[in-house]
Amino acid sequence: MSNSFSFKASQTDWERIDAMQDEDIDLSDIPEVTEEQMKQAVLRVGGKPVEQGQQHVDLLLDVFIVEYFKTKAGEQGYQVLINQALAEYILAKTVDLSVLEVKETIPD
Repeated sequence: MSNSFSFKASQTDWERIDAMQDEDIDLSDIPEVTEEQMKQAVLRVGGKPVEQGQQHVDLLLDVFIVEYFKTKAGEQGYQVLINQALAEYILAKTVDLSVLEVKETIPD
């Protein structure tokens, strides 16, 4: 068995893919993820499993950041809102990086 790899030029139209909206993607042949599958899922950060739950941390933030989140949070609690904002940021960056990594592995 040969260990050499041969790559063909990608025939993917990346400009068309980048221009697509979520609703343009045909998901009809992809089954829904079940509740049981979600229970078995393992959260990973940097390829390492991470425990679910929350961890108490002491964190110094600029005053304007704390005041902004206190103003926006209302009854929800500003710390919850800060946590949500950080999680959304990380998830958005992770998705962006994953797409870039896939594109980089496929030769033009």
